[in-house]
Amino acid sequence: MTPSSPLRPTPYRPRRRLPRSFRELTPSNHFNPRTFFHQMVWKALLTRRTGTTKEPKFPRLTKGQVAITWIGHASFLIQFTDLNVLVDPNFANWLFLLKRLRRTGLKLSDLPPIDLVLLTHAHFDHFHKRTLRRLPEPRIGVMPWGMGDLARGLGFHRIIELQWWETFSHGDWGVTLTPCEHWGARALHDHHRGYGGFVLRHQGRTIYHAGDSAYFGGFREIGRTLAPEIALLPIGAYYPDTFRRVHMGPDEAVKAFKDLRSQLFIPMHFGTFKLSFEDLDEPPRWLAELAQHHGLTEKVRILEEGVPHVF
Repeated sequence: MTPSSPLRPTPYRPRRRLPRSFRELTPSNHFNPRTFFHQMVWKALLTRRTGTTKEPKFPRLTKGQVAITWIGHASFLIQFTDLNVLVDPNFANWLFLLKRLRRTGLKLSDLPPIDLVLLTHAHFDHFHKRTLRRLPEPRIGVMPWGMGDLARGLGFHRIIELQWWETFSHGDWGVTLTPCEHWGARALHDHHRGYGGFVLRHQGRTIYHAGDSAYFGGFREIGRTLAPEIALLPIGAYYPDTFRRVHMGPDEAVKAFKDLRSQLFIPMHFGTFKLSFEDLDEPPRWLAELAQHHGLTEKVRILEEGVPHVF
């Protein structure tokens, strides 16, 4: 099947001028400086960091099994018998003024040797240079177009940039960059940088990491074309409603999961950093309620940070 989505999107390109206000620095003109500081910085500063960093007990796998460990936020370790994959690794306690409110599930130093790093886009909470620089010689970094210059000098043996629907294969595994509804600029004017999700295929298993995304019709196409078995979907940073231009709430994530026709739904992008106005514990609570309503309770797996789960 040939996907109908274009190879590369045509992103919104504003005229190059200095922003007239802080509000224009946000993707949906969300808030003013006072609101940002009060909600995202001051409240977080007064909130005690929770969660426990664990000594990992990585399972012994047989061929065809996959172990998935949620590190926190959008960061995952995905393990097969012969392949260790990191997705959007971020071990930062601070992102500039933004405090990490839940500890990482494991220490960076406890990671196994990493064969592959998947980076969905260049935003600081997903492409964290200090974390990447501290990884012990990751072999291959795969990312959307226009991000390679950011990854150079961070220790990768090889850097691969993909377009939407393009696949990179190595040995008997492959990874495809999929569309999403987000944006990729790291600074004000670098709109040439790409963004997306990934479908990883190995040993008969298919795992989909959506990256950051609003709900859009492309989830149906990803399901039809790549049939991911396990879907890692974002559920946080959705309130106020203007945030839904670039993020999903649990309600839309459930809709995306149904579109994908996947077998398991693992939520992410909640509870770690204060990026929006909903309470930190609201996304998983609401998701559990929706899962029960839709008869999906057995298919939704809310992981505890730092604990490997074998599927």
